[in-house]
Amino acid sequence: MSQAANPILVEATRGEMVESFHRGRYVVMKADGTVIDQGGDIDALMYPRSAIKPLLAIPFVESGAVEAFGLEDKHIALACSSHNGEEDHAQTVKAWLEKIGLGVDTLECAPHYSLSAAAGIKQASDHVTLTKAHNNCSGKHSGFLSTIVQMGEDPTGYIYEDHPEQQRLIKVLEEMGDCDLSSTPRGIDGCGIPVIGMRLRDLGLAMARMADPSGLDPKRIDAIKRIRTGCANAPFMVAGTGRFCTGIMEECGEDALVKVGAEGVYCAAFPKQGLGVALKIDDGTQRGAEVAMGGLLRKHGVIDDAKAEILKNYLTPVLTNWAGKYAGDLRPAF
Repeated sequence: MSQAANPILVEATRGEMVESFHRGRYVVMKADGTVIDQGGDIDALMYPRSAIKPLLAIPFVESGAVEAFGLEDKHIALACSSHNGEEDHAQTVKAWLEKIGLGVDTLECAPHYSLSAAAGIKQASDHVTLTKAHNNCSGKHSGFLSTIVQMGEDPTGYIYEDHPEQQRLIKVLEEMGDCDLSSTPRGIDGCGIPVIGMRLRDLGLAMARMADPSGLDPKRIDAIKRIRTGCANAPFMVAGTGRFCTGIMEECGEDALVKVGAEGVYCAAFPKQGLGVALKIDDGTQRGAEVAMGGLLRKHGVIDDAKAEILKNYLTPVLTNWAGKYAGDLRPAF
């Protein structure tokens, strides 16, 4: 793929000039595979990264673990999350693992300070003992472990591709995206699980089926609706203080399931419109991906003028200098 061929999706202005820009590709699809809107090469392979966590939560909900362990919306939202690692996130994960008879040491991800600078500084100044529950993917891992316990399996090595849990997850991606992932590239994500190469088109289809699961079997329809409701009812758990995903879902509720991934990836499901979205920014920047996703939320009628005014700091962030004075804007270019 020639990345230079992908269109400019986001511009950064300073004064009267566009100072820099972000190229990328995106697709907006219906559940029947119809492409409604696109830009750039949607058939090139990419790593979906954490943007697919709502899809990876499907086996967790389908397994019956939510009911079996008395779990709530906040746990489903955490299973879909790339959370900040704030104390509310970490403590909820710890209590969740206790519900399923495990401890935080069972998690096969590494501790780190909060993704929120303010929360991380407070953790350091308060001498908080960081645990694996503080990892931004600990909710996803807890969902994996809940499924494994519910299925009566050994959790050892659950992050490796040959574990039954990872095989379930790959199967769900193939089913939702109507694709064969057996020979696509593999890598290791930040939290240790495999990352699977997918076409943007296939990822868009999978998210379209999250928006409109009517053609799927009843068990999957119920699971998808439960995931959408869980994230809408507990958006703080999906991301955290000051985060795009949380801010959009706090305002839009079930009208928009949005999820960030590393390296400039974003996915979304728009249930009212029956549309799924997948996008990838070429240079891997989160700021570009967020503004591009904001543009698509506006373009496809999820966010109206009134909501746009409330969400303007997420949709078109203002750039300032070190003195806090206005310097420019980030804006969609499509």
